Order: sequence, then C-alpha cells, then structure tokens
Amino acid sequence: MASGFFITFEGGEGAGKSTQIERLARRMRAKKYEVLVTREPGGSPGAEAVRHVLLSGAAEPFGPKMEAILFAAARSDHVEQVIRPSVEHGSIVLCDRFIDSSRVYQGVTGGIDADFMKALEAVAINGMMPDMTLIFDIDPVEGLRRAAARRGAGDAADRFEKETLAIHRRRREAFLAIAEAEPERCIVIDASADPDAVENVVTAAVFTALEARMQAQRIETAPA
Repeated sequence: MASGFFITFEGGEGAGKSTQIERLARRMRAKKYEVLVTREPGGSPGAEAVRHVLLSGAAEPFGPKMEAILFAAARSDHVEQVIRPSVEHGSIVLCDRFIDSSRVYQGVTGGIDADFMKALEAVAINGMMPDMTLIFDIDPVEGLRRAAARRGAGDAADRFEKETLAIHRRRREAFLAIAEAEPERCIVIDASADPDAVENVVTAAVFTALEARMQAQRIETAPA
C-alpha cells in the first residue's frame, strides 16, 4: 500500500478484542501485509510506564480528569513513537483501544465535560484518527463473565472491570452511540457469536475496506 492503514478495536470488558486482533493479524500476515499489533494504555515505552498506574487504580483517587490526562499523555507518546511512524511507513496498525475508550470511560461514565475531552483528544492524537474502528458489542453480563473467566486464580479485576453493571451498560450504550454518529469510520461487530464466526465477519470487513483503499489509490495515481 502507498500509505498505511490504522484500525482500532473498541468495546466493553470481555468483548474479545484481544483475541480477534491477533486472529486478524495472522490472517493479514498470511497475505503478506506488514502488520503492527499494539494496545492502549501502552504500546510505547513511555505509555507502558503509565499503563500500570492506570489499570492498578493508583490514579483513581485523583478523579476521572486525572485519569483522562494520563491516558492522553500515554496516547500522545504512543502516537508519535509508534503509530504515526508505522502508518507513514506503510504498515497496517491494529490497536486494542484508542480514542473511543477515552470518550466512553472517562468522558461518558467519568462525567468529564465534552469540550474538555475534545480538546484533550485533539492534543493527544495530533490528527492521527483511525481509518477504521471495529466496535465489539456484547451484553455486559456476558462480557464480565468472560473477563472473570480469563483471569488467573486469585487475580483481582482491574480498575475498570470492577465497576458496577450499570456503568458497564452505560458504556455499551455510549460505544453504540459513537458507531451511530460516525458510520463512515465505525463498524459494530456482534461479539456474542462464536469466535470463529466473529473472526470471519472481522476479516471480511477489514479486507473489503483495504481493497477499497487500494482501488482509490490506483485511481489517484493513474495517468490522466
């Protein structure tokens, strides 16, 4: 590809994002695409240093605004050190969580003012919007059950998994609202289906989008 492609994976707890991102990466590499898999919070040395603070709950006593600022700082480092260089190089970047998680977790259920979140987002991503976002939708009851099942014996729920079912339901609604507001970027995936079936839907959607991008590039570079 003349330029890379940036795909983000979003959704509530236990929706299977991490499983599907790895499956998609394998499928894409089998077709000789250059693929980078990354995650948030984290993905770069600076961002990984912040990850434990956020997921351990160490920043929770200071309120959602502090958490949002820490997420933004980590995201800025991740974008500039990893995502942007990879996309400019021509790679396909698959990222487990990005701006929509901040919009939902800190903005909607954290109660942070929308204008503040927009300003923070603009600084953090500096124009690096995803080309495509897959939103994995699942009933929070099932999602939390899956999240608990994947944890090792004796492992505690992280900062966000441990919150109330009502909050998880609000997050589900917020992700679906984003998808409805930005249909040109977002595709909702039924994450309650069998993982193989989900993989097939994800793969079809992504390869269709990549083919459309390559077709557009061919048209742009064709001689007049």
